[in-house]
Amino acid sequence: KVQHGFIDLEMLPPELGITILSYLNATDLCLAGCVWQDLGNDEYLWQGLCKSTWGHCSIYNKRLPAGFSYRRLYLQLDEGSLTFNANPQEGIGYFMSKGILMDHPTELAKFIFYTRRLNWKMLRIYLDERRDVLDELVTLHNFSNQFLPNALRDFFRHIHAPEERGEYLETLITKFSHRFCTCNPGLVHDLGLSPDAVYVLCYSLILLSIDLTSPHVKNKMSKREFIRNTRRAAHNVSEDFVGHLYDNIYLIGHVAA
Repeated sequence: KVQHGFIDLEMLPPELGITILSYLNATDLCLAGCVWQDLGNDEYLWQGLCKSTWGHCSIYNKRLPAGFSYRRLYLQLDEGSLTFNANPQEGIGYFMSKGILMDHPTELAKFIFYTRRLNWKMLRIYLDERRDVLDELVTLHNFSNQFLPNALRDFFRHIHAPEERGEYLETLITKFSHRFCTCNPGLVHDLGLSPDAVYVLCYSLILLSIDLTSPHVKNKMSKREFIRNTRRAAHNVSEDFVGHLYDNIYLIGHVAA
């Protein structure tokens, strides 16, 4: 190690070691554990790797049995995530069979919200089937003091929008609109917003995003056209507020990219 200038991870602070190892997959981690045997047997290290990748699991809050291994848990979490990314129902079933997750919408929503390893396409399929989990997942978002387009981007980073308009997209926007108003009662009062008005604005933002970012749209919507079209559907929303919405999309980009 000294001759070749390799860094000995065992000499680094645990937090830094966890950060470096978090970029490895399960197979590479096991190989690393063979090279750095002390790290490979360090339960605190494996606990950190589990919680940095899968931020919430029901098993974290249980009394752990004698002989419990976070290294084994890491491998089970990795296996379950790979299974989920092939078949969501089988993946969740695997987690439950190992005692990692409880079959409760709140627990499932927290697991999804704090996990980095789930394929967004499979996740979209799962949430479309489990609307009870979707409801709980929406409540985990805090949109307080966020500008509407930025809040919508944050929402779609966790709950990806479908590729086509339809009932599921309408459901997502409806749930977002109610949650946004709940998180911003002062803004709702000052601007005269309502869940229905936010719903209209969200659809307008999505359509504007497509218009401004699609290479197939030659004649881009102007700010004046956007304000006029949006205020026809949302009469109580001020012209200045709608104008700021346009500026945000023009400068930052798509709300559901």
